[in-house]
Amino acid sequence: MSLTEFIKAMPKVELHVHLEGATQPETLLKLARKHNVALPADTIEGLREWFIFRDFWHFGDIYIKISECIRTPDDIELLTREFLQGQAAQHILHSEVTYTPYTHYKQKGLPFEDQLAAINRARAWAEAELGVTMGLIIDISRNVTPEEGLVTAEWAIQHRDNGVIALGLGGPENGHPPEKHAEAFRRVHESGVTCILHAGELAGAESIWGALTVGHSVRIGHGVRCLEDPALVAELREKQIPLEVCPSSNVCLGVVPSFAEHPLPRLIAEGLYVTLNSDDPPMFNTTLTDEYLLVAKHFGLGADALEKLALNALWAARLPEYVKASLSTRFRAEFQTLRRDLMGWPFREATHG
Repeated sequence: MSLTEFIKAMPKVELHVHLEGATQPETLLKLARKHNVALPADTIEGLREWFIFRDFWHFGDIYIKISECIRTPDDIELLTREFLQGQAAQHILHSEVTYTPYTHYKQKGLPFEDQLAAINRARAWAEAELGVTMGLIIDISRNVTPEEGLVTAEWAIQHRDNGVIALGLGGPENGHPPEKHAEAFRRVHESGVTCILHAGELAGAESIWGALTVGHSVRIGHGVRCLEDPALVAELREKQIPLEVCPSSNVCLGVVPSFAEHPLPRLIAEGLYVTLNSDDPPMFNTTLTDEYLLVAKHFGLGADALEKLALNALWAARLPEYVKASLSTRFRAEFQTLRRDLMGWPFREATHG
């Protein structure tokens, strides 16, 4: 077995992936034809070409078109089912997925309860039929008003026991710090609901500090720019706050100039809690499996380091401890079996954390 085959077969958990942003060209074409929405191409091949990342504005155009094609709860269920099929095909046993319900509520009048019911139908189907699970992080887009952000916060509080595992913060980072939505995160935190914010991607260390102090974030979505502030690195290392690192996304959006120059090796060397994720996979021409393949290729990570990244993601997931313990046993057994088939790699026990 080659290392490539090892990576494709290994069990995985993904913590940072956007439901709308994970829409495949095939799914988009189905929705566009259903609702008679004109797309830049009317074939799968043409759409795949259109999806190839060009620049930030093109990325935004694709996102807008996907949103335009999501019109009904059935569309959301289809989107979620096909996403989870793709996760299962990569042996991703659990996903924590970010979703922006307020967009569809504001633009199309879709009640959140109907959106959530559609997602939960797909979640139940995937668990029964595919053996994979999913938790939902509903996020505030930073550019909405604080009052609009509170709407999403109330949804998170009301539906904490109905598939919603956290309140997030996404969208344009510059000019929209976590402090803008401080009241939303205060209410959610005081209610006992988890907060998981994006920070430290297109804005620097101050954004991460805000996510921690004002946003009460238990993980940091991206977080790669923490290295700009040694005090922040020390804080993240001491508290072992997980970073949801998305290398291909960082390269495409210009956070770093190239994959080879990505700070992932330094983050690991600093003793930080690193997990690997795909963000908006088809838009960045990647998958979670591809991200593992790329870090193995560019940074020379072998079986030990790859197993540790996978276990890090598992232990950082918002799952009950007994579920994580059970999955950890399964992960370790599968990794041990895979290692026996992986020629040229010595066996060593990996640890989480």
